[in-house]
Amino acid sequence: MSHRQAHTSLRSRLRTALKWLHLWLGLSAGLLFAVVALSGTVLAFQRELLVLAYPQLGEHALPTQEQRGRALERIVGHWQTQGMSSIDLPTATLPVWQAYFPDNERRYFDPASGELLLLRNTDNDLLLWLRDLHIHLLAGKTGEQVLGVVGLVAVFLLASGLYLWCPRWKALAASLKWYRGPPTRRWLSWHRGIGLWLLPLTLLATLTGVSMVYDDVVRDGLRAAFGDAKPRKPPKLEARDAPIDWTATLRAAEAAVAADGPLAGARLSRISLPKAGSGLIAIRSRAVDEWHPVGRSMVWLDPYQGRLIGTLDATRQGLGTRSYESIYPLHGGFVGGRLWQWLIALTGLAPPFLLVTGFLFWRRRRNR
Repeated sequence: MSHRQAHTSLRSRLRTALKWLHLWLGLSAGLLFAVVALSGTVLAFQRELLVLAYPQLGEHALPTQEQRGRALERIVGHWQTQGMSSIDLPTATLPVWQAYFPDNERRYFDPASGELLLLRNTDNDLLLWLRDLHIHLLAGKTGEQVLGVVGLVAVFLLASGLYLWCPRWKALAASLKWYRGPPTRRWLSWHRGIGLWLLPLTLLATLTGVSMVYDDVVRDGLRAAFGDAKPRKPPKLEARDAPIDWTATLRAAEAAVAADGPLAGARLSRISLPKAGSGLIAIRSRAVDEWHPVGRSMVWLDPYQGRLIGTLDATRQGLGTRSYESIYPLHGGFVGGRLWQWLIALTGLAPPFLLVTGFLFWRRRRNR
């Protein structure tokens, strides 16, 4: 056997093995990948679905500065000791306080009075259940790590599918054609066609999802690759046995995002309550050019004196850090308006379609 024949034989065996691996990984891990992707399609519209499911949340007027201060004082005073870690400020889209608790639980409060309006958790809310499935497979950190492995397998399936499809130039037109029959050719052509046309979006959604599972590795890798400086640490402020003037604290935060402030034009979004031993109030803000829906810019405040002690403009960070912080908005459909949102939702339908058509093709071929 000549060297060329040996090379051709080896390539043929490798291709056969790759087909076998692509098939069985697709029919096993691909099932879980399809379920997670389908939940992502629904979650692409979670903001709209939340208001649709609970119309009472959108029936409130935005509070005044004094009302916000009093409501926040009441909410924090009662709920911080019960595990509340952060709370979103009322907005025109969702004009109520949205507070975050352990075990994926959320509570909603009247914007002016601070009265409890709604409790959501994975037991009573389908959207939160789907979110837990999409992020943790309903199994906490263990499920998240399993999901990371499934994501890596999915990347292999997409890459191997592309390799197995690659035709010779003379057969390119035939390989792109969709057939109505016979069934074996139909399912293969549909599987191949959808897989090819949605490959860039599916691969982007999968890679960004895997990156969020292994966020520490990806973030540090991007920072090192682009030579970013060490991230700025928040200032330190010891806790005091003194009351917090929330009205003054919010007023100082608004001054930071005013036209003449250090974060001019940014939108205050989420208040992080002080951790044990610390008195620092951190408010996440979305700068004008940020993609993240909540924002990664920060406003740091001394709540005992109601004064600003520091800010962080996320748009001025290194390229590696900014690249990392674009992963979540790209994955969730939060950038690019309605068009990107619908594209991300459509992408979530691709893995279930590939699973079904792949299974039908395998079954018909096996029957033959």
